[in-house]
Amino acid sequence: MSQTKYIFVTGGVTSSLGKGIIAASLAKLLQARGYRTTIQKLDPYINVDPGTLNPYEHGECYVTDDGAETDLDLGHYERFLNVRTSQANNVTTGRIYQSVIEKERRGEFLGKTVQVVPHITNEIKERIQILGNSGDYDIVITEIGGTVGDIESLPYIEAVRQLLWELGDNNGMVIHLTLVPFLSAAGELKTKPTQHSVKTLMESGIKADILVCRTEHEISDDIKEKLALFCNVRKEAVIQSIDASTIYDVPVLMQEEGLDKVTLEKLALPQETEPNLEQWKQFLKKHKNPKNKVTIGLIGKYVELQDSYKSILESFIHAGAANEVKVDIRSIHSEHITASEVDEKLKGLDGILVAPGFGERGIEGKILAVKYARENDVPFLGICLGMQMAVIEFARNVLGLENANSTEMDENTPEPVISLMEEQKLVTDMGGTMRLGAWDCQLKEGSLVNKVYSKTDITERHRHRFEYNNDYKAQMEEAGLLATGLNPKTGLVEVIEIPSHPWFVGVQYHPEYRSTVANPHPLFVGFVKAVLVQKQQQTNASLA
Repeated sequence: MSQTKYIFVTGGVTSSLGKGIIAASLAKLLQARGYRTTIQKLDPYINVDPGTLNPYEHGECYVTDDGAETDLDLGHYERFLNVRTSQANNVTTGRIYQSVIEKERRGEFLGKTVQVVPHITNEIKERIQILGNSGDYDIVITEIGGTVGDIESLPYIEAVRQLLWELGDNNGMVIHLTLVPFLSAAGELKTKPTQHSVKTLMESGIKADILVCRTEHEISDDIKEKLALFCNVRKEAVIQSIDASTIYDVPVLMQEEGLDKVTLEKLALPQETEPNLEQWKQFLKKHKNPKNKVTIGLIGKYVELQDSYKSILESFIHAGAANEVKVDIRSIHSEHITASEVDEKLKGLDGILVAPGFGERGIEGKILAVKYARENDVPFLGICLGMQMAVIEFARNVLGLENANSTEMDENTPEPVISLMEEQKLVTDMGGTMRLGAWDCQLKEGSLVNKVYSKTDITERHRHRFEYNNDYKAQMEEAGLLATGLNPKTGLVEVIEIPSHPWFVGVQYHPEYRSTVANPHPLFVGFVKAVLVQKQQQTNASLA
C-alpha cells in the first residue's frame, strides 16, 4: 500500500461505552485479513500522562517497552493485536500543549500569535501521523477519548476535520460509537440520543461514516433504517454492538455485523481474504469451556475499582484458557486484613497474588497475606510492591529483623531491606526516580522461574522506584529466600523465590503488561498451573 489509511473512533451520548474495545476489535479483524494495523489513543485531559493519576481516577497506568506511562486502553490494543505499542500510541492534551509551548519558547513560531488553530491542531495532526509516516502500518486507528461535545475534545475533533480534508477521499473515515438505550417504561429502544450525538459531530464539520450502536437488546432492521436515515449513513454501516459475556467475543460479533467489510469499502481497500480468527476462536472455546476451577485471592488496595488491576485480571483470563481452567478472582482489600482475621479472610483460596501499588496504606495487610501464603504452602505470586512485601515479611518473620521495612514506608527504618538506589535519592520530580519500561533480566539456571520461562535471558517492563537492598542478599539466601533473577548491568534483584515452598515467586517487574491472547504470559500460566496442581493434590489427599 502506498498511503496509510486513517480511521478515527469517536464517542457520543455517554463515556465508558467501550471505544477501546471496538477499536481493538476492528484492528484485530483488519490484522486477521493481512493488513498491518495499529491503534493510538488521544486523551483530552491536561495531565502530561496517566503516571501521576490515582488509579481510582483512571484505572491502571499501562507501561510500554519504551517506558511510556499510558492509558489502560493501550493494554487492550496489545492484548488483542499482539503488537507492541509505544510513546507514539498515547497522546494527552497536556503533552500537546507542553510541546507547543516549548516550541514557542524556542522561537519556532517566529513571534507569531500562538493559537488553538492552527498551532494546537497542527501538533495534534502531527502526532496522529507519526505512526502512519513510519512505514510500518497500512492502517492507523485513532481513538479519541471523551465524548463529542466535551469542551476538552474540541481541538481533537477540529484536527480530525482538517486531516480528513487533507487526506482526501478513501484515505480517512470516522466511526462514531453511541448508546441506544432501552426504556423499560416504554418497552423500546430509543434512537434520539444517537441522533443528537451525530448532529453534534456534524456541527463540528465531521460526518460519521459508520455508527456502532451499544445496546442491551437486539436492534431491529426498522431501527437501523431509522438511524441510517436520520444520521446520514448507509443502513449496512449501522452496526449493532450488543452486550457480550466477555470482551473477547467482540471481534467475532463485529465480524458477524460486517464492520470490517464496511470499513474496507469506505477506504477502497481489497477484501480478497476473510479474517483468519482460528487461534482467537480456539482461545474463546477454552475460555468458555474450562475443565477445572481455581480461586485466587487478589490482595490490593484499589480493589473497589476493577480497572485498577485490569492487566492482571486479563492475564488470568489468558492463563486460565491456556490451562483450561476457570480462574475465579476474589478481590480482597489489604486494609481489611488484620492479624486476628487473616485466616478467616484468606481461607478457601487456592492461590494468592499480592498486587502492585505505591504508598504505605494497606501494606501491613499485604505482609500478613504473604505470611499466610508462605506458612500454609499456598501458591504465591508477588508483583512489584507485592514482591517487596514478600522480602519484608521474610526479613521480619524468618530472619528476625522485626523492624525491617521499605524506606518508602519508613525513611528511618533500621533495617531497610527495600530502599532507593543512591543515584535516585537526589531526584525530586515524581516519576524522575522511576525505573520504567523494558529492562533485561538474567534468570538463574535450574530455578523455578527459569523452568517457567524455558530460558535464562528475558526482558520485562518495570514501573517502580524502590529496590531490593543487596546488602541483605546473602543473609536472605542463607535463610532460603533466593534471588533467582538479576539485572545483568546493575545487579539489581528482579526475582525472588523460595525453593522449599510449592510455588513462591516475587517479581520486581510487571509481567501482566506483556500477556496477550496469542501469547499468555508464562509466569501467569505457570502460577495458574501450580495452583491447579496444588488444589488437585490436596483434594486427592483428603479423599485418600
